[in-house]
Amino acid sequence: MHSEPADFTELEAFAVDLARAAGEVILPLFRADIDSENKARAGERYDPVTAADRASESVIRKRIGERYPEHGVLGEEFGADRTDQEFVWVIDPIDGTRAFMAGLPLWTTLIALRHRGQPIIGLIAQPYLGEVFVGGPNGSRLLKGDAETRLRTRACPLLTDAVIATTDPNLFDGAETGAFAQVRAAARLARFGCDAYAYAMVAMGRIDLVIESGLKAWDYEPLIPVVEGAGGYVRNWRGDDVDGSGQIVAAGDARCLDEALTSLRRSALRQSAS
Repeated sequence: MHSEPADFTELEAFAVDLARAAGEVILPLFRADIDSENKARAGERYDPVTAADRASESVIRKRIGERYPEHGVLGEEFGADRTDQEFVWVIDPIDGTRAFMAGLPLWTTLIALRHRGQPIIGLIAQPYLGEVFVGGPNGSRLLKGDAETRLRTRACPLLTDAVIATTDPNLFDGAETGAFAQVRAAARLARFGCDAYAYAMVAMGRIDLVIESGLKAWDYEPLIPVVEGAGGYVRNWRGDDVDGSGQIVAAGDARCLDEALTSLRRSALRQSAS
């Protein structure tokens, strides 16, 4: 059994290695003619999966098993394995499979490491652009080539000055739709279709607010250390710590977040068993 490191530096470096290994199997399939399947159940929204998703998660799981066989794993494609362990890796092999299928370089590989139930290392990787956004106890940074850049969110005290994002307005159901519409109407600019890459831009100080719903643990746990390590905030729509409700809001400035929550709280869900 691999001995536990005294700090998280080794684990963070390993997470970066995992992302790069995943990129090596994904990139040959990007913009290639590969089939997809719809894994949604009857009545659910279209939910595609490709050979690239499965190959990526497979290589990540294999390397974790070789290096840290005592760690648990939770992944979108192959489920849960010993998630009661002290250390648990949380994996979304390709977040933004629709973007991947459309040939758009906004999909990412998401990796988090939970320690005693809390995500303490997170990673957003876009291998086509050669970017790895990593966050942890030592803050957040962008790795690109041989360069390493510290990440900081930007000041945005007013929602009227904010650049906001969501993957798709159709993510929202019922009262959620109106809540997002109110925030969008107040904001300076809204962008769509960025998937998890939008959260990387919050950490980089380019986007001020991301609002989404229906997310699973592998969608949001990797984002939390990246955004918060850059000085930002990731909350549920009540303004509390993220829970199983699936409603997520990320912001670079607490003042902008508070303005948005005025609208979002009206349609905030209670925690669900997701």
